Amino acid sequence: QVQLAESGGGSVQAGGSLRLSCAASGYSQDKNYCMGWFRQAPGKEREGVAGINSDGRTSYSDCVKGRITISKDNVKGTLYLQMNILKHEDTGMYCCAAHVGSCTVVGGIVAIPVGPFWGQGTQVTVSS
Repeated sequence: QVQLAESGGGSVQAGGSLRLSCAASGYSQDKNYCMGWFRQAPGKEREGVAGINSDGRTSYSDCVKGRITISKDNVKGTLYLQMNILKHEDTGMYCCAAHVGSCTVVGGIVAIPVGPFWGQGTQVTVSS
């Protein structure tokens, strides 16, 4: 059973940066995984932020493109989300998600996995 644990959240002023990490355990080195990040702001629905395929291809939501970079370290089994030029609207609980196998790709766009593996989340608060 894959377990995911996020870290790196915190409070930052608008324009600042944060790097989130998602440490995976219980996964198999012989399998491919599709991984990604979601966030949920108070009173809003959960939204996909970024995804990364087993071959390294990435995708981003339009609201974070150019400011956020998803990456992974297969040796460490860790997923990252580098967030720059943070805005107040980036505030929310950030969770990583994963599923076994490659991500679905539609029209060249990598779909962000909606579980079944989820972390508990790490809070990001951006003050304006």
